[in-house]
Amino acid sequence: MTTIIGVRFKTGGKMYYFDPQGVQVNAGEDVIVETARGLEYGECVQGNTEVPDQTVVQPLKRMVRVATEADKKTVARNKKRADDAFVICKRKIEERGLEMNLVRAECTFDMNKMLFYFTADGRVDFRELVKDLAGVFRTRIELRQIGVRDEAKMIGGLGTCGRELCCCSYLEDFHPVSINMAKDQNLSLNPAKISGVCGRLMCCLKYEHEAYAELQKVTPRQGSVVDTPEGRGKVISTQMLRGTCKVQLDDSPEHSLTEFQCVDCCVVKGACRNRQNAAAMAEERRRMEQAAAEQAAKPVKKERPAGQADEAPEDVPETENAGAEGAPRRRRRRGGRRRRKPGTGEGASGVENGEPEPSDDAE
Repeated sequence: MTTIIGVRFKTGGKMYYFDPQGVQVNAGEDVIVETARGLEYGECVQGNTEVPDQTVVQPLKRMVRVATEADKKTVARNKKRADDAFVICKRKIEERGLEMNLVRAECTFDMNKMLFYFTADGRVDFRELVKDLAGVFRTRIELRQIGVRDEAKMIGGLGTCGRELCCCSYLEDFHPVSINMAKDQNLSLNPAKISGVCGRLMCCLKYEHEAYAELQKVTPRQGSVVDTPEGRGKVISTQMLRGTCKVQLDDSPEHSLTEFQCVDCCVVKGACRNRQNAAAMAEERRRMEQAAAEQAAKPVKKERPAGQADEAPEDVPETENAGAEGAPRRRRRRGGRRRRKPGTGEGASGVENGEPEPSDDAE
């Protein structure tokens, strides 16, 4: 087991673990700790706690001391320097004509580094700006580009609910939010109604998404056909939180709706959701059955099997048919001249007439 304390540097920021070095620290006390960017001033939000070794990333940064009154005065002085640095950096950006929006300026507890946070549409070449700021403040300068959500978290504000923004009050990390979460909760898909002050989808859409996902498993969809205790009908509207749905029964008038509990309704799979479509399908099925019955009532004409030869007529002698069928077929060549058999042309000898060819010996 490892003894740790939880320290938070910003309101609503992440909590980091530190080694208390055997000092008992209570929640709510201010401490000075070592970080990757130097000494930092933070608030202890979790006192000495024993945690398993595998849950801690070793080695742990150590706590230097519990904050004193002198440390608190130093923090106030550094905050004033950061405000002045913000104004100077803003003026330098305007002089350089850079397309960037400065959001916040911070400095470490030991004034070893100054950080400037900004937003921009694309990449910005701020190398000359860094040189200008380093010449003014005589310390290390770091510029960080952040997103619109981080900007809203740093600046703060009020949401559409009238309360302080969740991201700057208690949310530690930003969770992904999709438009499907608004669809599952039957909310308006108007971007102006489901977007926060940062222009992105509101983080609170994720709070109830898991509950709605579970309710969707037992709630029939709008337009589906269900079997109810009073008969079959079509679902017109649903109330997932109440667990009820309004159904238009097949035997009820056109605009008469009946409310049922979702657990009492059974979805009919493969049923047509539109009554007019169902009637049209029934009429088409009736026509097809009638056409099939008429086809079956017609006399069936006996057809000769494919490939069977025609029967010989009675008045033709059998020998003639046989001779005609047994006659050899002439082979015709495609294109070109027909070859003549040797000895049958004009220059052929008289062998064909029975006269022998004269030999050389006879001469």
